[in-house]
Amino acid sequence: MRMFEVWAPEAARVEVEHGGARHEMTRGEGGRWTAPGDEHDLDYAFFVDGDGPFPDPRTRRQPYGVNGPSRVYHHDRFAWTDQGWHGRDLRGGVIYELHVGTFSPEGTFRGVADRLEHLVDLGVDFVEIMPVPPVPGKRNWGYDGVELYAVFEEYGGPDGLKDLVDACHRAGLGVILDVVYNHLGPSGNYLARFGPYFHDAKGSYWGDAVNLDGSGSDGVRRYFIDNALQWLRDYHIDGLRLDAVHALHDKRAVHFLEELSAEVDALSAAVGRPLTLIAESDLNDPRMVTPREAGGLGMHASWNDDVHHAIHANVTGEANAYYGDFATLSSLAKVLTSGYFHDGAYSSFRGRSHGRPATGIPAHRFVCCAQNHDQIGNRPEGDRMRPAQLRLASGLLLTSPFTPMLFMGEEWGATTPFYFFTDHFEPHLAEGEGERRRKEFEGFGYDWKAPEPGEETTFLSSKLDWEETAKDEHASLLGWYRDLIALRRSRPDLTDPRLDRVRAEVDEDRRVVVIERGSLRIAANFAEGPVPVRLAASRILLASDESARLSGDVLDLPGRSLAIAEV
Repeated sequence: MRMFEVWAPEAARVEVEHGGARHEMTRGEGGRWTAPGDEHDLDYAFFVDGDGPFPDPRTRRQPYGVNGPSRVYHHDRFAWTDQGWHGRDLRGGVIYELHVGTFSPEGTFRGVADRLEHLVDLGVDFVEIMPVPPVPGKRNWGYDGVELYAVFEEYGGPDGLKDLVDACHRAGLGVILDVVYNHLGPSGNYLARFGPYFHDAKGSYWGDAVNLDGSGSDGVRRYFIDNALQWLRDYHIDGLRLDAVHALHDKRAVHFLEELSAEVDALSAAVGRPLTLIAESDLNDPRMVTPREAGGLGMHASWNDDVHHAIHANVTGEANAYYGDFATLSSLAKVLTSGYFHDGAYSSFRGRSHGRPATGIPAHRFVCCAQNHDQIGNRPEGDRMRPAQLRLASGLLLTSPFTPMLFMGEEWGATTPFYFFTDHFEPHLAEGEGERRRKEFEGFGYDWKAPEPGEETTFLSSKLDWEETAKDEHASLLGWYRDLIALRRSRPDLTDPRLDRVRAEVDEDRRVVVIERGSLRIAANFAEGPVPVRLAASRILLASDESARLSGDVLDLPGRSLAIAEV
């Protein structure tokens, strides 16, 4: 018999309500309460010590929104067709990050699935989906998610996500899901009614900190680890991107991430396919991606902001806030050959030294980008790099030894912004959201003129315009991205993750950098005018500007352009 079950270790009485009646639950070992029932598609809710109704903390479906009752959903009722899918290793891959609500006009999982051919033609290997748990209202980036085991109904619910994963696997694409374990959203967050899920004193700008090391934290850790395993096992997801792990507070001898890594590796062995954990971390600590058996936390990869900052600052000329340390070509050369810029060096933005060297870490363990949802959406106008800038930035990224990640629309130079948007229904959250955003980014040098996050037009303006892909400048840029990814795939020198085999020579005065990747040379000109570059090469394989010419050992490189040549 299927059973309702909920963890409420401090409760004296727990009831489950369904079919118009409330039923007493029985307390078991470890504070787990059970009651008969749990039929598929049955709506239900819990009462704790007389208070309620509350959604199930482990609800798999929330058809009525974050404050409504839960609905029973059984994973074994879905008919998968991806039996031939054996997974995809991160090494050598290219990731494509997208937001379901703005990727297509439909704003659904089906809308994403209908455009997978575009991603296959582009040549990427993984689709990375921003968070999908229920959020307040009808639109959100996803980082205000609650009821973490469920899937946002506006996107298509649990079956919709499974349909998308199934379609991706049929198309040869792996799927990475963005998950948030450092906080929960402010609306519909009822976890504290059930148990000690949060610290009383610790927290971050985004909300109360999760209790990973205090009294009762064994059950809390189990909640989040089981959530990760659900996505990987029951939704056939191939990897998880863990949001802002530097905001996880855990002083236990076995860190939460280390415990999670061990559980995921065990599941990988059981299901017979690689499962990847990617941490978003600004700590610049190589122990994050060092295997557990070598004393690390066992993440398979982590985001590397230093590479983004060096590319962005040198391509755009911006040097405000955290870009201040990265505005020289020598900083770019350092990250391309060392992984981190702040490897114990002084960080002017932080006002202290930061990081440690990434000695011996293979470069594929660093996921790097020229743009992502944060680096666009946290700008007040949600503005992206221009196509001319993207040619240079993408050339650096896609010839680097790291795991490259693109952000949706980047490949054709989308002109649509990607704003920060929400749909809070509580007046105290809806009012002043824009002002809270302004305060979050004080000191970044922005003239904050962002649209109100709660306005529907802010969300609608962020939807990609797919008609742009057929327009001349955009179509040409799209071709450049396709060619770069194809070259990366065909030349092992470009996917070689050994940082000690990357060389970079810099001429700050002429604004030129030449990068050596085995038999290939990547020359980038950041100056406005043409520059002759002495290059021991036999032919140009690819150039962002068709007027680039190689005469003998001299490459005539136009301004703001990049060329890839073969020795």
